[in-house]
Order: sequence, then C-alpha cells, then structure tokens
Amino acid sequence: MNILILGGGGREHSLAWAVLQNPKCDRLVVAPGNAGIAAIAECAALDIEDGGAVAGFVTEEAIDFVIIGPEAPLAAGVADRLRDAGVLVFGPSQAAAQLEASKAFTKQVCDAAGAPTAAYGHFTDAAAAKAYVTAQGAPIVIKADGLAAGKGVIIAETAEAAHAAIDDMFGGAFGGAGAEVVVEEFMDGEEASFFVLCDGTNVLPIGTAQDHKRVGAGDTGPNTGGMGAYSPAPVLTDAIAERALAEIIRPTMAEMAARGMPYQGVLYAGLMIKDGAPRLVEYNVRFGDPECQVLMMRLGAQALDLMQAAAEARLDTAQVNWADDHAMTVVMAADGYPGSYAKGAVIRGLDGLPETSSQMVFHAGSKRVDGDITASGGRVLNVTARGAQLSEAAARAYEMVDQIDFPGGFCRRDIGWRALD
Repeated sequence: MNILILGGGGREHSLAWAVLQNPKCDRLVVAPGNAGIAAIAECAALDIEDGGAVAGFVTEEAIDFVIIGPEAPLAAGVADRLRDAGVLVFGPSQAAAQLEASKAFTKQVCDAAGAPTAAYGHFTDAAAAKAYVTAQGAPIVIKADGLAAGKGVIIAETAEAAHAAIDDMFGGAFGGAGAEVVVEEFMDGEEASFFVLCDGTNVLPIGTAQDHKRVGAGDTGPNTGGMGAYSPAPVLTDAIAERALAEIIRPTMAEMAARGMPYQGVLYAGLMIKDGAPRLVEYNVRFGDPECQVLMMRLGAQALDLMQAAAEARLDTAQVNWADDHAMTVVMAADGYPGSYAKGAVIRGLDGLPETSSQMVFHAGSKRVDGDITASGGRVLNVTARGAQLSEAAARAYEMVDQIDFPGGFCRRDIGWRALD
C-alpha cells in the first residue's frame, strides 16, 4: 500500500514509525512532516486542511490509504472530501469531529445518550458565564468551546480566577475557539485516557494511557498540550474500562449514528475516575499527543492493520494483541512553553541514541537547518521507551533524555509518578 499520513508532530512521527514496521506499507509519505519524520519517510509540502489539495495529491501520488493525524483537518472536513473521491481514509467526518471541535456539542450528545459527565453551562457572552460561576462557586472549569490545541481549559480555584478566564476567552486569548465558552463542574478523582477504534458500528478498545497536562513537577503550573505519558494506566482497570464502554462510549456512538453522523476513526475518551466510576471529561477525535507515542510503541506494526480495519468497517473481525509491557514518553520542550518561547536552538546528541522497538525519540517540533536539528516548536522531542515494568521504561527514557544536549530546553522529571508511587 502507498500510505499518506497528514500531520507533522510527535504523534505523526510515532504513527509513521509503527506503519513502516508493517510489510503492507510499500511507500509512506507524511505531510508536512518534520526533521525526525524526514529521516524515515518521504515528506511533502501540502496544506493539510485543504481537502481539494489533499485529494489532488492522493490522485497524483497513487495513495491507497490516508491516515489523518491532527484534529484541524478533521474539523475542516478533509476526511469527507477524500471519501467523496473514493479514497480509503482513517478519521471521522466533519460532522462527527464536532465531538472535539465543540465542547457544547459533546455535552448535548452526552445528555441525549445519558453518558455521565460534569454538569455544565454553555455561554455566548461573558456576563451570563460569570453569573453562572457566581451561582455555582469554585473550583470550576472554564473551557473554550472550539479547538485550542489542548490549551483552552482553565481550572479556576476561585470565582475571581474563573471570571478572569472568561474575560480572556471572550477577549480572544484562544482566537475563535473562545467565541463560545463552556463552564463545567470541577470533577475530582484521577484522570486517564481510554482509546477505542470505531467503524461506524463496532467499537474496539486499543489501549489506555495517562497524560501529564500541567507543565510543572507534581502536576503544577499551567496546562500544556502534554508533558509526557505512559501506558497502560493502572487506574483504568478492566472493570472500569468495561463500564466506560457500556455507560459512555457505546451510548455516544449509538447517538452519533442516530444523528446521521456515524463515527469512524479513533476516539479518545478522557475519563475522570473516582470510587471505580468513570465520568467523561472530554472526547478527542484523534490519537492523543503524547499518548499516541506510547500506544504506537506498544502496538507496533499491528497499528496499521487495526486502522485499516476501522476504515474498512470490519472491526468486528479485528483483534488487538498486547504484550505484557509498559511504555513511557517524556516531552522535551522549549523554555517558556506553554507561554512564549524561542525557536532555533540547535539540539545535539540525537545521533548516538538507540532507534529500536524499545527506545525511540519522536520529533514533535523540529527542523533541519544547515545540517543541524533545531527546535521549531514548544514541544520539541518525545523521548520514548518501553520495558517489562514501568520503572524500566522510565529508566530507559530518562537515560536518553540525559544524553540529549538541548540548550534552552526542559522536561518534567516525574512522568509516571502516580503509577510509580
């Protein structure tokens, strides 16, 4: 098969790495890719949110299968454009992608499906949102309704902080994503990520993970796109996973089908777990980043078979073969992230690192300049390892981190602390 992956981050590097292990893959193109991806696959300059341009490229390059990595092309309807052209594609329709593109839409679907989630209010003006906060009290959660690159969520400890977050969102801090705001009940418990593949009818669980959203050690500081992750997540036991499927995910899929927008692709359910009961925090309509990196390291070549089965609506015949292992990824980010940060720092020490089924550095925001690998984003590298135990995976990951010379970069040193404790 000739395969095209859309995207250029750490998620797409790990997807490319897994896909290339499968003998079905004859040729792999990634658009736009990054410096790490360019070392293992062809990269193409392509506007991945332009469905017509992507469809034209697919025809010109005789692409058989398209895997859409990020949420923005999905929200822009690229999957629809490709399906209309008869192309096999992994990723939901524009209508179904509203499960991530609109927090309010997801809440309405959960209400209709009876899926347990936080109580909420949906607002289009600041005054009404502030009045709701005042009535509910704090702590409380303020969310930009639209896509905000994983950063449009503020957990406000006081009503004053919530009011300030509301002003920021309606004031344009998150661009168009904050034109509408959802205010949610604060849910306590332990958060974990549950990943399932869907083909419009069938649902197949493919793994669990736990992300570290806060920038600082001990889960402190502002939210980020994710500072590291590990898989599996011990808190998401088989019993809790089955309950999440029965109470949250399958009812959601049934409701989506009833609305005429059957869901096909990967569905990432962020769950808050307390006393053995899961409640939905959010849905994402793509593999998480950096959760994808640990899932791909554990799945390997079979990831392509599973994504193809979802795209061809035959998940009822598919099966996941898990090794009894653990994986961890540590994000190396530019100083200042998730605020303002400098670009262009030269990164050294990567050439001597292992590139095996147990240890890989996936590039997130990197660029090759005059032969050097340089930092071009906030999250720059995903240092990823697997082991028989999580402690072994952690030791391998941090051993690689310590060999990387990244001036102006930093990472959290406590990834996996909940499970390791």
